Amino acid sequence: MPALSGLTVADLTLNLPGPFASRELLRLGARVVKVEPPGGDPMKLAAPGWYDAINRDKETFEWDARTEPPPAVLGAARIVLEGFRPGVFERLGVELAPDAILCSITGFGADGPRAQRAGHDLNYLGYAGALADTAPSLPPVQVADLAAGAQTAVIEILAALLEGGPKRIVVSMTHASHRFVAHRLAGDPVPKLLTGGAACYRIYESQDGRYLTVAALEPKFWRRLCELLDRPDFVDRAFDAELPELEELFRTRTLREWLDLLEGEETCVGPVSSLREAGSALA
Repeated sequence: MPALSGLTVADLTLNLPGPFASRELLRLGARVVKVEPPGGDPMKLAAPGWYDAINRDKETFEWDARTEPPPAVLGAARIVLEGFRPGVFERLGVELAPDAILCSITGFGADGPRAQRAGHDLNYLGYAGALADTAPSLPPVQVADLAAGAQTAVIEILAALLEGGPKRIVVSMTHASHRFVAHRLAGDPVPKLLTGGAACYRIYESQDGRYLTVAALEPKFWRRLCELLDRPDFVDRAFDAELPELEELFRTRTLREWLDLLEGEETCVGPVSSLREAGSALA
């Protein structure tokens, strides 16, 4: 039986963070009822494909909080998710179940100088220091929304369920995003290690314009890579900031040819797959 079978989640959130969290709870067996404002979740119009993928198999209905009393599911649910600005949920006058877990997913927390500010994933990551190494490039994944927001919410909700009684949880996507990078305040072992500052941990272009990921951080992996490339002179250059000879070498074969040579070996080499390729391979 799924772990959360028999539990009802009332999800008042919109867009990505909360709905992604409730999708994870649904995956774990909970019944999820998504309560949307008049007109529905804005993501349904802005990104209908995303909306369908995140909200499939949820029960959904609209509630006009200005003219209608709170729906019964809000008073019966064991878990309630909300993503309003601080103070808004309290003004709705919802009476929760005695053992309810109320989880608020916020941009900046329940209080503080930015608590009432509007924001999105990119803003939260910027405040958190997570974009400092790559700006002005934008991240291709909504880390603040999906990891700092949704996944943190799920972890805290599961912990609250283990504890038993009612619980109020406040998730700050900015603070949680900072936790992902805070260990780096102690200093990085190599300057810009995560963003191309070491030859052994970098993305390389192949002959056909595709890309390889090389993450041969440990000496044994880098040494094996150098052996297969027939370049023993690279062994002592794993952490060079620049290794143009390796860049040139990787451009001499296609991605498929390199994977045939390296992927099955202890080299920590792999492809940069397209979304469609990854979807097919990981399905």
